[in-house]
Amino acid sequence: MRFIGYLSLLAFFMTLSPAFAASEKMFNAETFTLGNGLKVIVIPNHRAPVVTHMMWYKFGAADEQPGKSGVAHFLEHLMFKGTPSVPDGQFSRIVKRLGGNDNAFTTQDYTTYYQNVPRAQLETVIRMEADRMKNLTLREEEVASERQVIIEERRQRIDNQPQAKFQEQLMSALYVNHPYGLPVIGWLHEMRTLTREDAFDYYNEWYAPNNAILIVSGDVTAATLKPLAEKYYGPIPAQTLPDRTRTRPAPIVASQRLMLEDPRIGQPVIMKVWRVPRGSDAMQILAEILGGTSTSRFYKSLVVNKKLAVSVGASYDPLSLNDTTFTIYATPTPGTSPSALEAALGQEIVNVMAQGVTLEELNSAKGRISASMTYYLDSLQGPAILFGRALGSGFSVDYVENRPARIERLTIDDISHAAATIFQSEDMPVAGLLLPQEKPAEGKGEKK
Repeated sequence: MRFIGYLSLLAFFMTLSPAFAASEKMFNAETFTLGNGLKVIVIPNHRAPVVTHMMWYKFGAADEQPGKSGVAHFLEHLMFKGTPSVPDGQFSRIVKRLGGNDNAFTTQDYTTYYQNVPRAQLETVIRMEADRMKNLTLREEEVASERQVIIEERRQRIDNQPQAKFQEQLMSALYVNHPYGLPVIGWLHEMRTLTREDAFDYYNEWYAPNNAILIVSGDVTAATLKPLAEKYYGPIPAQTLPDRTRTRPAPIVASQRLMLEDPRIGQPVIMKVWRVPRGSDAMQILAEILGGTSTSRFYKSLVVNKKLAVSVGASYDPLSLNDTTFTIYATPTPGTSPSALEAALGQEIVNVMAQGVTLEELNSAKGRISASMTYYLDSLQGPAILFGRALGSGFSVDYVENRPARIERLTIDDISHAAATIFQSEDMPVAGLLLPQEKPAEGKGEKK
C-alpha cells in the first residue's frame, strides 16, 4: 500500500477546514452489536477489493492467574491447531490459498487474530474464525510441541536480547502488585508447566462473543457485513464471564535503579519510566514536545547544543486498560558519562516545569500528531488495529473518531498539568541503565 509522504500529510491536515477538524469523524466507522453481545466495527475503505478481518478478545496476559504466566500467549498459538471442520494447520493454509495472509498477537489486555484477504473471500474467513471461537480441539502431542515453540520464542526474543531482558525487569519494578509486571510471553519456569487443561480452561472462560470485538476494515459496509456476522457469529451463545478484576499497583516510595551490563549492548542507554494515567492526549503532546523528533526540546538541547547525547527521546502510549508509562531515554556521546547525561535530562525536566511549553511548540506538536493520524486513512489494517487497541483497552469508538478535535483543543495549561501529573507524582520513577560489558582480553585469567 502506498503511503503519502509525511510533509504532504502534514500539509493536507493543516489545510482541513475547521468544520472537519471540529465535528466530522475521521474514519466514519459503522457499529452494531449482535444479540449474543458481539460488538462489530466496520471501517469502510473502497480503494481496493480487499478487507482486513480482526477478532479481538478482551483477555490478555494481565488476566492470567498467578503461576500461569504466558497462558494467554500459549492459547493464541494453540488456536491454530484446528477444529473438526478445519484440521490442524489448515487455517493459515486456507487463508494463503485464498490469496491472503493471517496472524495473531497477544498483549497484556487482549488477544487478536486477523486475516487480510480479497473481498470475495470475506465469508470464508468469517466462517473459519467463528468456528474456532468455540470448536477448538487439541491433542496432547500438539500441546507439548507448541509449548516448546513458545519456550524457544522466549529464548530468541527475550533471553538472547539484553534490551528485552532489561525491559522485562524494568516493568516488574514499575508495576509492583499489578499484573503488568508479568511478561506477556511468561516466565520460563511457569511456561514449562502449562498444560492442555490450562489452555482449555482459559479458552472456555474467556473466548465468547460477548467478550469479543469484531473489526472489519476495507471494501465492506455494515449493511453487507451484518448478515454474514449474524449467520456465522450470531448462533454462538453468550456466556457468563469471569470478573475482570485486577490488583491496584502499590506506590513506589523508594528510589529504584536497575543496571544491566552485557557485551552485546553497543552503546550505553539511560532511561526513566513513570507509571501514569492512560488515555491522556496532553501527555502524548508533552512526549512529542520533549522528545518526539529531531526538532524536540531534548534533541535541540542535549544533542545539538550541548552535545551530551547522540540520541534522546520521550514516549507515551495512551492505549492501556490500566495505568500506562511515560518514558524518557538517551544515549550519551563518547566521553560523556551516563550520570552527566542523566543530570542534564533532569535539568530539562526542571525547565519545563518552571517555564512550561511555548505556543509554537504546542502547535507544532499538534500538527505532527494530527498528521500522523492521516496515515491511517491510506491503510486497511491500520485503522482496524487502532480501533481494536482502543476498544480492547476500554475506550469507545468516539475516542478514536474525535481524537483530532481533542488534540486541537489542547492548551498550554493542559500540557503543564500533564507535566505536573508525571513529574510531581508521589510515585517515583524507575531508572535504568544499559551498559556495554567489556569482553576479557584473550588469555586473561588463564593459568599458565
